[in-house]
Amino acid sequence: MDNKKYIEDLKSILGNENVRVNENMSKHTTFRVGGNADIYIEVDSIEKLSKIIETKRNIPLTIIGNGSNILVKDNGIRGVVLKYTAKNFTINYNEDDVEVEADAGIVNAYLAQVLMNNSVSGFEFASGIPGTIGGAIYMNAGAYGKEMKDIIFNVTYLDLNDNTIHCISNDECKYEYRNSFFMNKEVIILKAMLLFTKGEKNDIKATMDKYREKRVESQPIEFPNGGSTFKRGDGFITAKLIDEAGLKGKRIGGAEISKKHAGFIINKDNATAKDILELSKYVQDEVLKKFNKKIELEVRILGE
Repeated sequence: MDNKKYIEDLKSILGNENVRVNENMSKHTTFRVGGNADIYIEVDSIEKLSKIIETKRNIPLTIIGNGSNILVKDNGIRGVVLKYTAKNFTINYNEDDVEVEADAGIVNAYLAQVLMNNSVSGFEFASGIPGTIGGAIYMNAGAYGKEMKDIIFNVTYLDLNDNTIHCISNDECKYEYRNSFFMNKEVIILKAMLLFTKGEKNDIKATMDKYREKRVESQPIEFPNGGSTFKRGDGFITAKLIDEAGLKGKRIGGAEISKKHAGFIINKDNATAKDILELSKYVQDEVLKKFNKKIELEVRILGE
């Protein structure tokens, strides 16, 4: 296929500024590592997205959100990397609850601020989750004892196989810990209806401030990272085992197990994706050897 022609087609739909060739993915991930994407595009509406899918042909397509919770390998990503950036939302106050319809491209921290300013309570737990609504829905992100499944009424997505739009209920999302229906399908999450309650702005702010302080104290937010590197264990706390294995501060290349929180691998000093992957594997092997416990990555590995 003629890539030149395909790139021109993309530009005619999205505008030149939203189509980039050989784009360095370290600019688009919170780990700040990764090789180049053959083609990187940003799409801000369902209409444009539908046109893109029509022109997709046989080129591989990788969907990303705000670049947290992913690790792009050093040789980059073949085909097209697509970031859906639609950011519209509506807030409807009912007698018993508040309905918020939010596009997948909205950043969690921004939506949390908007809801606080509108005295809407229930999203405080997600105010510090890096990434977008779409990404949080995709992996059932959570913090402080709550998860996205607790606030979702329905989710609208585009099926990449036949370019059709579907809306499914919370139950149909098949939510489990850091897992969902969407993780096993070729789909793009477009928007969601979220259910909240009315609250007092000052109370909401106080809760968000408390969570922010906890994060600053306990998480290595001063270094590039992908969020929590490893999943919670079945009956054990993964970070505790890593700590007890004496692995805090362990380095491979520029990657390091955070001294602040053992569940985070950080890009301490110009790490490569290879450094991070090797350190992840080392941690998994050591925990298995010392405690006979298998730990899994929470970050998604993309590219080659």
